[in-house]
Amino acid sequence: MTDSQLIEAAIAGDEGAFAELVEPHRRLLNAHCYRMLGSLQDAEDAAQETFLRAWRNLSSFQARSSLRTWLYTIATNVCLRAIERRPTRVLPIDYGPPADPHKPIREPLLESVWIEPYPDDRLGLDDGLAGPEARYEQRESVELAFIAALQLLPARQRAVLILRDVLGFSGAEVAEALETTPKAVYSALQRAHRAVDEHLPAHSQQQTLRSLGDARVRKIVERFMDAWESGDVNTVVSMLAEDAILAMPPRPSWFRGLEAARVFLASGPLAPTHSRRLRSAQANGQIAIGCTFLGYPGEPERLEVLQLLTLAADGRIAEITAFVGTELAPFASHP
Repeated sequence: MTDSQLIEAAIAGDEGAFAELVEPHRRLLNAHCYRMLGSLQDAEDAAQETFLRAWRNLSSFQARSSLRTWLYTIATNVCLRAIERRPTRVLPIDYGPPADPHKPIREPLLESVWIEPYPDDRLGLDDGLAGPEARYEQRESVELAFIAALQLLPARQRAVLILRDVLGFSGAEVAEALETTPKAVYSALQRAHRAVDEHLPAHSQQQTLRSLGDARVRKIVERFMDAWESGDVNTVVSMLAEDAILAMPPRPSWFRGLEAARVFLASGPLAPTHSRRLRSAQANGQIAIGCTFLGYPGEPERLEVLQLLTLAADGRIAEITAFVGTELAPFASHP
């Protein structure tokens, strides 16, 4: 059946036709909601509401725009309403100053204010740009640094930048989606560019990983995993950049620099009292490593920490963002 036939059948009440109609857009719409909201669970809720609204209002779809544009318009406005109801999501570095590694790390916050990781297998992204109008590669647009920068934007600027520069919508399409003018869209886009560029590194992780090459990246990951599993603090620290950042959401404490990293690692996650097993994972289009702390014999292993590594151009590790106590089940199925 063509899209037009599926739409007619869905309007007549055929839920199967509607499911077939929207299924090709499901994963990409989830990724769009994640960019807007910075949370896996919030994104899934927003996408579900998007499809519910689309089902209820399908008879109003006049095909003046594409089905894709119509669905993204609904999703964007669902996300804008969700943003009004909850605090901005951030990473610890945007929440407060670095901590003293000689003092106890702070307890997790009760409220949900942290950006969450997103599983690669739910993204459905191709390499390259989403379209000729896009500015950011699809995989760049889910990297942790990019998601964090987006969350610092006012909600409508965030929507404009994502629709225009990530999804490649025209200025007129963005204006229609947000019920504003193309002039207002380009004004918001310019402000968004300035703000985002201040928070992004000079090179995306996609660019850095390509320049380092698969073989070198694989050696970096293997060396890091071997050192972490064996509790080799010196080797881990030797792999870090001078001003490396270690963060552990949902704990607000984070550390900067080699000496702070050494003190924290030796007394915390790499202390000899812990037994660890690491394995590769896939999240946010960048290097991800799952960490299991081994308990008593016979106890099932459980993924406790998901580490996202951000590499510098020279191959050193610029950031380790270790998601601790976050719902990690979506990442647990990878070998």
